[in-house]
Amino acid sequence: MSTPTPTPAATSAQAPAAAFGSATSAGTAASASAAASVNITPIFVRLKLSLLRNGLKGSSMRKVAYFGALAFALVIAFLATLGLTVLRGNAHAGAVVVLLAAITALCWTFVPLFFATGDETLDPTRLVMLPLRPRPLVRAMLAASLVGIGPLFTLCLAVGSVIAVARGAAGAVAAVLAVPLLLVGCVALARAVATANVRLLTSRKGRDLALLSGLLIAIGAQVANFAAQRLFQTGGPEKLEPAAAIVRWLPPATAVGMVDSASEGSYGIAAAQLLITVAALGLLLWFWERSLTKLMVTPDGSTIAAAKEKKNPAGGAAGGGWSLLPDDRTGAAAQRVLRYMVRDPKTKAAWVSALALGLIIPVVNAVQGSGSVYLACFASGMLGLQMYNQFGQDTSAFWMVAQTIASTRDAYVELRARALALALVTVPFTVLVAVVTAGLLGDWAGLPGALGLALALLGSMLCTGALASAHLAYSIPTDGAFKSVAPGQGALAWAALLGGLLASALVSSPLIALAVYFSSTDQKSLAWILLPLGVAWGALATWAGLRLAAPTVVRKLPEILLAVSKG
Repeated sequence: MSTPTPTPAATSAQAPAAAFGSATSAGTAASASAAASVNITPIFVRLKLSLLRNGLKGSSMRKVAYFGALAFALVIAFLATLGLTVLRGNAHAGAVVVLLAAITALCWTFVPLFFATGDETLDPTRLVMLPLRPRPLVRAMLAASLVGIGPLFTLCLAVGSVIAVARGAAGAVAAVLAVPLLLVGCVALARAVATANVRLLTSRKGRDLALLSGLLIAIGAQVANFAAQRLFQTGGPEKLEPAAAIVRWLPPATAVGMVDSASEGSYGIAAAQLLITVAALGLLLWFWERSLTKLMVTPDGSTIAAAKEKKNPAGGAAGGGWSLLPDDRTGAAAQRVLRYMVRDPKTKAAWVSALALGLIIPVVNAVQGSGSVYLACFASGMLGLQMYNQFGQDTSAFWMVAQTIASTRDAYVELRARALALALVTVPFTVLVAVVTAGLLGDWAGLPGALGLALALLGSMLCTGALASAHLAYSIPTDGAFKSVAPGQGALAWAALLGGLLASALVSSPLIALAVYFSSTDQKSLAWILLPLGVAWGALATWAGLRLAAPTVVRKLPEILLAVSKG
């Protein structure tokens, strides 16, 4: 069988194709070579700084909130470093700092998955279309991760920890190595876990897993409570030693354990802990690079399954319990908020966290016999936080609500409907927690006073929440489960929540003072007065807050829409 001889026409047609192919290969090789030769680490650091800077543009309130949060974090970090320094010379300082390092690593592992600490550089799926190789990308993302308030706070804790245990030349050398190892280990741990779970977290099922954040908070708070109780008991620090003896061999806490071992002259143990720390860090970086490579070359199939179509009720009218709501704007807006609580994963996660914490903390303390019926106020405080950033949960869809607000009256009705929706859940739950706590403690005489104070605090938080929604609105991104606040607005969110808590306590201060007076003067029989006073005070505070916030909402509608549309 003879081989066909190419015709002159075919040869002339293949020549340009071959030339084009060789040109393409050369271009691809040139592009890959150029991409490989560019050091992207400074670019990512500048990208992180640009995201922070651009997130602060256009709003003086965001700048105030960010720099206020930065100042607050620095003050706390300074106090923590000072406290750790005071531990220097204490026989149990090594156990304390090792456990602190382990807790810090746990926070770095789980907090970025569920809470408002994300940024655009955290999500590697945004970089899929760029010609980036995994290893330089890991270096660049690691460097970018070291920029921020969190790493600065961790650095201060690491410095304070090594100061507490470092002694002698060997201890000083180990301390110099331990600080960067602990900091980089925590950051690499957070990045590796987030990258390995990014597909899951960006899917609907993954966002539903954010419900676990509430349980994590509740369990973590109780563990911290038990640890604090044992720590402050007689001989408490000694009880930390068994746990510390195990944790000091778990990276990255091994970095701090290495300093303690080197200071005590146990050079062999220190060398082993250094080896474990470095090996664990290398393993983390390898795992991160592997996850990143898989993420970059695998299509996203997490959202392939389509939701089943549901039949609407006849005429589109709301049925069941919805028919109990007013048949006007108030009812429609309240129904929308209540549906958000059930359907929107992030809103649902926030509510589950608040309900779990609000119930577990008072009940567990009551079961232990160390609680108070006034801990029911903790439940109203957690639930009252849901009033903050009311427009942020609407995201860019807030423009539809904004179109219906043309006057102060419209804004007031909208805010009133949202407060009504929250009250339908929070008031019965607060009453339930107060009754259960009083029953477990057998303190039925204190129930009216505690319930009145809890309702007054709840009304105060609805008041400050309405004002915070008008003045400090921020966006809740919908494209990632690990991002609860848009880049540049994290400090604004924390300022709204923490400032709102303090302001609510101030608004409720007359009733708090009255409760303290009745308790200190042994006039508990008069504490029932707090119940009607608390109900009236809470209702009045809610009404005043809605009235004060409504004009601001009308005046700042464009700014609110811009702020909540960043996600």
